[in-house]
Amino acid sequence: MSIPTSPPLQPDSPPDTPESTLRITEIFHSIQGESTYAGQPCVFVRLTGCPLRCSWCDTAYAFHGGTDMSLDAVLERVTSYGCPLVEVTGGEPLSQPNAFELISRLCDKRFEVLIETSGAIDIAPVDSRAQIIMDIKCPGSEMDNRMLWDNLEHITEKDQVKFVISDRRDYDWAVDVVKRHQLTERCPVLFSPVFGGQELRPMAEWILQDRLQVRFQVQLHKFIWDPDTRGV
Repeated sequence: MSIPTSPPLQPDSPPDTPESTLRITEIFHSIQGESTYAGQPCVFVRLTGCPLRCSWCDTAYAFHGGTDMSLDAVLERVTSYGCPLVEVTGGEPLSQPNAFELISRLCDKRFEVLIETSGAIDIAPVDSRAQIIMDIKCPGSEMDNRMLWDNLEHITEKDQVKFVISDRRDYDWAVDVVKRHQLTERCPVLFSPVFGGQELRPMAEWILQDRLQVRFQVQLHKFIWDPDTRGV
């Protein structure tokens, strides 16, 4: 099976001022593997850097390195794929201040913009035209203490919240959060098992037994391509 590829990122020449650049790990065109958009073609802009260190993180390569690109260069690369759906991800994309401007400029160009964020950084400044996919960290991530709970006040029906679940304890914790904050009444809620960790069938049965109105999702791209493949 062929794997989507994109040209390697090259530093801008001459480089722009720091105020108009982002540190980019990769930009690529692939099939959306998660969220209610799973299965759709999507352009991913993966920003470098993350203040969290989740135990199950599958993108640790985005913690460091990357290439400085101007916002104009990022927009040009995204536009070149001819795909209307764009996800800004990381790492933690909102850890770079210029990410907020990139999001607004993508919205200005009428892209449908998804933001995958950890919930550890204030989402209030995010352009209201973009859709937040907020990953609420369960205890198994070892980062649940970093959650900025006030972020839930900014979640609307166009947004989504996601729980990555590593075991029954995570599941029970997530169910409690969903009920306490009435999340299923506010936006789509996603329950995602840790790939290669939590088995699929037991978790699906828990959801059915508890009559939860959540979306059970797997990381589709990891079933299409090798789980360790980058740029998909």
